[in-house]
Amino acid sequence: MRLSQSLGQHQSQSPLTSAHIAQTMTLLFMTSAELLQTIDLELSKNPALELIHERRCPMCGRRLPESGPCPLCSQPRTQDLDETIVFISPRDDFYAYNGGSGSFSDDFPEDPYSSENIDLPTYVLRQVAPELAADEREIAAMILTNLNEDGFLDLDIYDICRFHHTTADKVEDVLKKIKRCDPLGVSAQNTQEALLAQVDFLSESTDIPEFVYEAIAEHFKLLTKQQFSELAKKLGTSVQKVKQISHYISENLNPFPARANWGSFRQPNDNTPDVFHQPDILINYLNNKPGNPLVVEIITPSRGTLRISPLFKKALKEQAGEKQDEWKKDLDKASLLIKCIQQRNNTMRQLMEKLVAIQKSFIIHGDTQLEPLTRAEIAEDLEVHESTISRAVANKTVQLPNKKIIPMSTFFDRSLAVRAIMRNIIENEKHAMNDTEVCKSLEEIGISVARRTVAKYRSMEGILPAHLRRIEKFATA
Repeated sequence: MRLSQSLGQHQSQSPLTSAHIAQTMTLLFMTSAELLQTIDLELSKNPALELIHERRCPMCGRRLPESGPCPLCSQPRTQDLDETIVFISPRDDFYAYNGGSGSFSDDFPEDPYSSENIDLPTYVLRQVAPELAADEREIAAMILTNLNEDGFLDLDIYDICRFHHTTADKVEDVLKKIKRCDPLGVSAQNTQEALLAQVDFLSESTDIPEFVYEAIAEHFKLLTKQQFSELAKKLGTSVQKVKQISHYISENLNPFPARANWGSFRQPNDNTPDVFHQPDILINYLNNKPGNPLVVEIITPSRGTLRISPLFKKALKEQAGEKQDEWKKDLDKASLLIKCIQQRNNTMRQLMEKLVAIQKSFIIHGDTQLEPLTRAEIAEDLEVHESTISRAVANKTVQLPNKKIIPMSTFFDRSLAVRAIMRNIIENEKHAMNDTEVCKSLEEIGISVARRTVAKYRSMEGILPAHLRRIEKFATA
């Protein structure tokens, strides 16, 4: 039965049906590990629920050999190489269970695709440290640990001088070097100073439109209030020219340096990398041979087979009164959990059949082949509500044939293909291309994105800005 048939019913139906829907949705949102904890908890408190230690296929119910998947469900039904085999396997095929602790041992190595997560002060200090003497590094460390959420220095320069018993010129020299690090303008006293630092740096490698520096340095208030007519008079140019200046600043400069990659206090940009160890779904080639059909194994956490205890059912018949009612509730809860787990498995199987059919090229060939896809489109195909797909996708991970483990949400990441193409452009660049040049290169192959979007994607991919890539290439040359 399709999930839509069970979820599309009206509120007027029985309480058991409503409970079925609610619990199925709850279980669907869980990862395999979380579902295991739920099962273990229910086994510990519900005498009607029993786990028998025999391996049965969660799909067809046949008894399984001591190891390995179901010999029937895991095999292709046709000779078609485009056929995808999707089946459900007991989790103990992939993880060694520690019965006493109620957890699985971690047999997966750390994800080689993850990256180190560092804070802004550390990130900047690593860039600037090679240019500083030992005593200057101490000054830099003090500056960077006193930045506010916008990347501005929240400390008076003379306080730094007094603390380190040094001159203002020396502190200013360190500050100047820090401001040229990524993100440009970090450690400035305010927005105006940060923008000027960025203009100074960019002017060394690109053409800056006329009057940009003057507008920021001498008429900043008029610029921020968008009083373009008055600003045009002050600069001795046209209003149209002033609007172009404003557009250039908004597109190429960042008034709050720390928000480029670290977000703000109110809207934090959490770039903490996820390291995945135990995937919920495995995708491989049949017999591990590229070119063969894809095999999708959905891992269920059950170490055996859940069922209603026969002894409990027999004892229930001998009870009477309030005790029988109480036991009947335990029986209903156990029965409901078993049915909801089966429904969860069925939904995950249907979802993966659709996803793999659509994203097969991505799975086999990589990021550039990802098809644009939304949860709403999948929901429509499966005749379920979009929230059902969102719950099924949330927190789940998938291991691809290349052994890379990714969030299941990656199948819906509309930016991934563009980021992969952008990464390839930068990897093959003849000189360190700035974001505007990368933007133009993407446009040449039919991909239209804003410069800001390129900067965002570059940050997501962990790619340094042009000036730092240039330094890196020079250092390794």
